[in-house]
Amino acid sequence: MDSATSDLTARPPLRSTADNGLKIVIVGGFGVGKTTMVRSVSDIRPLNTEETMTRAGVGVDDADDVPTKTTTTIAFDFGRISLDARTVLYLFGAPGQERFWFLWDRLFTGTLGAVVLVDTRRLVDSWYAIDRLEHHGMPFIVARNDFGGPQYSADDVREALDLPETVPLIDCDARSRESSKEVLITLVDHLYALSSSARERTT
Repeated sequence: MDSATSDLTARPPLRSTADNGLKIVIVGGFGVGKTTMVRSVSDIRPLNTEETMTRAGVGVDDADDVPTKTTTTIAFDFGRISLDARTVLYLFGAPGQERFWFLWDRLFTGTLGAVVLVDTRRLVDSWYAIDRLEHHGMPFIVARNDFGGPQYSADDVREALDLPETVPLIDCDARSRESSKEVLITLVDHLYALSSSARERTT
């Protein structure tokens, strides 16, 4: 039994029901770790639509900054995680290549919030994700995936992405279940805070 299988079998069984079922989308540029995050944190065997990258993608997909990447998501990734006894998250990882961006708007349907996963070596690849989320008026947080590249301060990243202070920015390692879970908890806390603030304004 390999470590991944052992990790899955060691996880507690899913509840058959939950009070809160939330749809979450993980977006970001090509090769930033969206599939890895869904795989690392899902309580079920995740659904992946990965295919081997071929010569047909040469000149279409910009893989210069991810030379070791050999597969790519062509539709979406799907996973599920129980954060606690009452909250279940349904996770959708969006494809990163520009030619699949048309799928994003459909994935956003019914979504309560999003994680923008970024690679600080390629922050420019995050602009489209942030633009589409702001266009839809969807709450989101930003998670910096650890690729071992140059270290930038949170203020540097905020300035580069033009992020307001109201948008949470955290560091993560998409390969780690605990780290990925912390990202999702941060998003859920952010959604609840926004909801509470909205209720206070209407009372």
